[in-house]
Amino acid sequence: MEIRGLSRRARASGMSVGFVPTMGSLHEGHLSLIRRARSENHRVVVSVFVNPLQFGPDEDFTRYPRDEVRDVRLCRDAGCDWFFLPRARSIYPAGFSTTVDPGPLADLWEGTARPGHFRGVATVVLKLLTLVEPDTLYLGQKDLQQVRVLQRMTHDLDLPIGISVCPTVRERDGLALSSRNVYLSAEERARAPGLIRAMREGRALARTGVTEARRILARVRSTLRREAKPERVDYLALVDPATLLPLTQVGSAGAFLIGAIRLGKTRLIDNLYFRTRSRGGRRK
Repeated sequence: MEIRGLSRRARASGMSVGFVPTMGSLHEGHLSLIRRARSENHRVVVSVFVNPLQFGPDEDFTRYPRDEVRDVRLCRDAGCDWFFLPRARSIYPAGFSTTVDPGPLADLWEGTARPGHFRGVATVVLKLLTLVEPDTLYLGQKDLQQVRVLQRMTHDLDLPIGISVCPTVRERDGLALSSRNVYLSAEERARAPGLIRAMREGRALARTGVTEARRILARVRSTLRREAKPERVDYLALVDPATLLPLTQVGSAGAFLIGAIRLGKTRLIDNLYFRTRSRGGRRK
């Protein structure tokens, strides 16, 4: 593909290439990744591809928000050099049958709620990386498990690519930006920040010195019921920052609170990292 030739010529000239893969319907979270890549590289590639392989049979592939004209304009304004808009038939040509097994990490949390999701993510990202051949891949912390899956994949497959994980971008009331937020009704949108408020309550408790996961999660669940009133909680857990395995107690490395809830027909995910405070008042 032409994008590979552009990237190779740039790198052969001593230029660095940063890559931001997206599914389009861009928002400030995506743009923050593009601007970060712009500040750290000579050339920036942004892809827009709504990947059918990562959607389940009853998910929102056909109605996922799309606006390619707007995406091009936003990318240009944010400093993108090369806008990559592959079609499904070029990513998955007739007879395509090879996929990436992302391993046991992909069976946790999102993997349980969305079977096969991370197989689709890992497969398309590996294909995009081989097409773009960037120096650095830019990802958002909001999709924490996706970040860990892709970090593991690049490590295990010896891909010569760095991964830069950038902070979650939020609305003023705390709601993490997501293309799917457009699905929320006005009433659901008012409840949506309850997820991060609940997590912040758990963090506040931990910072008083409480380290037991059961006590922290009890506080989070109570606040979540009151603030967000979700129709369903897919999962809510306190996990190890690296492995994402559940913790019974917050250790010296800190912990992530992770969660996924349903408000009406919309599914929201979020996460929050924190460390506890020692008895002397210092964070540990």
